[in-house]
Amino acid sequence: MNRLIRTGLIYGNLVRVDTPALVERYNRALQHLTGKRTELTDFHVDISGYSPEVADELGDTQYLNHNGVNRQFILLSTRQKTAPLLEASFSTTRAILRRFIDANEAALFALTARDAVAGELVNGVFLMDSPAKLLDVRRVTVEADTAGGTLRDAEALSQRADRFLEEEDAWFDDVLIAEMIELAHRTGDVTRNPVTLRQTSYTQDNFWTSHLGGTYLFSGVASRGIVARDPSRLTGSNLPVIGFDARRDLAAWLHGNGLVQPLTQASGVDAAAILRRKMDFIVVDTATDHGGDLSGATRHDLRQIARRHAAELPEAYHQLRHIVQALEEGGRKPRLSPDDPAYFYVLRAADCPEAELVNRLLAELCPLDILQLFICHKELFYQLYRGWSEAKKSYAADMLARDYLADKTRLREELFGHGAAQPPQDIARPGPWSRAKARPKRDPVAFVGPWGAVIRERD
Repeated sequence: MNRLIRTGLIYGNLVRVDTPALVERYNRALQHLTGKRTELTDFHVDISGYSPEVADELGDTQYLNHNGVNRQFILLSTRQKTAPLLEASFSTTRAILRRFIDANEAALFALTARDAVAGELVNGVFLMDSPAKLLDVRRVTVEADTAGGTLRDAEALSQRADRFLEEEDAWFDDVLIAEMIELAHRTGDVTRNPVTLRQTSYTQDNFWTSHLGGTYLFSGVASRGIVARDPSRLTGSNLPVIGFDARRDLAAWLHGNGLVQPLTQASGVDAAAILRRKMDFIVVDTATDHGGDLSGATRHDLRQIARRHAAELPEAYHQLRHIVQALEEGGRKPRLSPDDPAYFYVLRAADCPEAELVNRLLAELCPLDILQLFICHKELFYQLYRGWSEAKKSYAADMLARDYLADKTRLREELFGHGAAQPPQDIARPGPWSRAKARPKRDPVAFVGPWGAVIRERD
């Protein structure tokens, strides 16, 4: 992963912890949450306070995410809100943490000036081992306090202050007054400067989780359902389950819920250019599998490579080539069906609240599209990257550093339009080691896919 680290494609834009005061605050919070401490004096943290260096030291990548549920967090600064989330088990976790920090920024700023804020995203599930529990994690509550219990003490002081003002003989209650003085030493004057956290409960109707083999829950759309890489692990689910291999069912469900649109029908989009880029990535995969060297390869070079490896290129490449030819030169447009290998490569998320999640799903369905995979599903990108050849790793790192990091916002808008997942930060910093309302359901008849392919929804 060194190539990705050097270019900031992994572990980039983290927040550095490098002063004795911050390290000690982190250790107090870490001790409070996990009973562990770090001996490191310089490390980096993500939005949740997770540090890859600390994880390496402890030999535990889930030290703040036990069993991959109820993620714990450590906030040393509100600056963490622009950092990415590492080792994510749910696609919504970062967004929930960001919304929590934004809603409570003033209070968190005051609290982190003196101590770290430690907490947990509580959903009531301690082990994601059955499909029924997918619906149990739809409600997430953020529980937080400083390692020293400032919020707890502030609440206790507020209650005692109310007693002091309301009870007739409170002036003569020496114990009550002594308790108030002791609490005020730790919290300050809560009557003048109240420190409370608001908006701590969130609903996640549609999300991806790494559990159960990789699962997408859509409970906030008209026709609710679950899309799963391994449907056998969701036997007994209360919602319909669609497997990745059931391409016709999946396409009908996506179109029926208005979740996708063909690139060729999206307004203001250079569909031919986007599809050519996807073709390039397919060529790269084929060439590197046959020992090709792609160092410094240009688009012209990739065309030459495509000619040499024409017999080895997958059918998806040739189908995309025919579509691009029709777009650029006119002529009869090919009709794709969901069974065609290129079908999902021609789709992107529609302009809908679930766009980011849908683009993540499409990236998983089209893993040869390196760019979409990196932008929309980093967890899967890093997993697949480890198994690529050295030539493909080198090409991917160079291409992403050159084409993506240079202008993230423009490229996201070009590829995904309104469905663009926004970058988690605005300014690159060096990393370590270097519910939506359901829309009305359409009549369950026929839906038109890319290039007029008719897909019928099953009864």
